[in-house]
Amino acid sequence: MKLFSYIAGLLGLAVAIALVAHQGWGEIATAIDHAGWQLLWLLPFHVLPLVLDVIAWRVLIAPRDPHRRATLPFLFWVASIREASNRLLPVANIGGEIIGIRLVKWRGIGGAAAAASIIMEVLLTLVNQYLFTALGIILLIELTSNISAFSTVISALGASLPLPIFLIILLRHGKVFSRLETFAEKLLGGRSKLTELIDGANLDLEVRAQYSRPLRLVVACAWQFVGYVVGSFETWLALHLLGYPISVWDAIAIEAVTQALRHIIFVVPAGLGVQEGGLVLFGNMIGLPPEASVALSLVKRMREVGFGVPALISWQWAEARRLYAGSSARAGSGQPPI
Repeated sequence: MKLFSYIAGLLGLAVAIALVAHQGWGEIATAIDHAGWQLLWLLPFHVLPLVLDVIAWRVLIAPRDPHRRATLPFLFWVASIREASNRLLPVANIGGEIIGIRLVKWRGIGGAAAAASIIMEVLLTLVNQYLFTALGIILLIELTSNISAFSTVISALGASLPLPIFLIILLRHGKVFSRLETFAEKLLGGRSKLTELIDGANLDLEVRAQYSRPLRLVVACAWQFVGYVVGSFETWLALHLLGYPISVWDAIAIEAVTQALRHIIFVVPAGLGVQEGGLVLFGNMIGLPPEASVALSLVKRMREVGFGVPALISWQWAEARRLYAGSSARAGSGQPPI
């Protein structure tokens, strides 16, 4: 799987480079130079949609955090690391969630409760991805009066729709993690750190507890959807700074369908080539020049790096500090270091 991910990443990188070369670096660089240092506004702007996502996550985790140890600032930090890991590292969009579970446990919340909140958040993200994509397709059809151009995306979404529905039903009524734990025990020949980490029975109970609070799920889903819509304004702002102003509706439409492509072809790390190709394809439908679409994609990636790298560095610093504190405590108690 890791080899396949690397191969997909290399192919995606080749596509991205080919698009840049085909459109001409000179025109792309001119657009970026036109915006200049104003593009740095994209960094603080990204805080807003991420905060909305964090509020949705806090709604899900609140019942298991009566003392409110997992504050919004702390969860925002964790969410930044989750996003950076999934966007910048070859972890197939799941490594960030595992890191998030570990970090939330630092605040005294049980591993099963933390995992259940993230599992439910991911399920709601899938629901919102379909809703947001549907909104984008409707807007593009309205703007371009061309439904045939979206037949591929509509077909792909329709074909993949049974999967999230199946997952929602399975997690609600099945004993997914208990069975997974039993399978791991048989595979490994008994209890191990892996099976203890899964904690299947408790995790199944916590997931069902999430389902037992439908109002919270609706509220969290609503916050997430607002976050999606607000996040699309990054496209609007970036193109205005690049000298290619578009309407708000255009921005929402392009962002929605491009994100849909990235989720459909999720095996490509960071959506390399997928994002660029999607922006060129759908941007052309609303009259956006190809060089503007490629410039927009590069600006988005610069924002991802500028926002994500400090988050990853802060995570490593926190891990090192925690490791050092643990080693010092063991040394003070006379225990041998691990």
